[in-house]
Amino acid sequence: KTEVDVLALQETKTKDETFPFELFEFLGYEVAHYGLNQWNGVAIASRVGLDSVERTFPNQPAFGKPGDPAEVEARAIGATCNGVRIWSLYVPNGRGLTDPHMAYKMEWMRQLRTNVNGWLHADPAAQFALVGDWNVAPEDTDVWDIDFFRENDLTHVSAPEREAFYALLNDEGLIDPVRPYTQGEYTYWDYQAGRFSKNEGMRIDFQLCSPALAARVENAWIDREEREGDGASDHTPVVIELAD
Repeated sequence: KTEVDVLALQETKTKDETFPFELFEFLGYEVAHYGLNQWNGVAIASRVGLDSVERTFPNQPAFGKPGDPAEVEARAIGATCNGVRIWSLYVPNGRGLTDPHMAYKMEWMRQLRTNVNGWLHADPAAQFALVGDWNVAPEDTDVWDIDFFRENDLTHVSAPEREAFYALLNDEGLIDPVRPYTQGEYTYWDYQAGRFSKNEGMRIDFQLCSPALAARVENAWIDREEREGDGASDHTPVVIELAD
């Protein structure tokens, strides 16, 4: 409908061998997918080139339950599309403030930041975007009721999660070019409790861009219509338009 040139997908929940490559290819897209099992899974579909595909970012942390070997999960895939390096990211949820997944989430974001620092130091004019489901609501207004979250000790709004997110912007120099166009809007509504119809949502999906790429952003929007109807994802697309 929107004729996007590059689409980043998260939580595909399938292995590579069962991903519907043919559907995308029929529509004119090259596709790179990284899926290991029925959990996680990330992909990039592009009709402007798909080069230098990289599964996982360098030193991406692994996770394993106590007593089980740690494994690197299918949560990150990178590719260069018409000169822009795109990373499709599915940041760990955290599950609970004292859950082992929270420590995993913090280390995952720390290692991601280390990579960003290296990329920008190597080339301050690099054009790249970290896009996807961040599982962090960085502002109080990014959830429908911040008191509900705090009273129930919920993840996504804790100080460590927010600090890790803002370190990418304030310390490393990445830019969120979407918020100025979409103040007060959400990107996610839980399926339960009629959240969507009541607009009880969260803003947890972002495109964080390098300064050189952010300078090319001419427009951005959150496509709320894609959340409507039967079978819709509980997340909705976040879209940017770039100048040539």
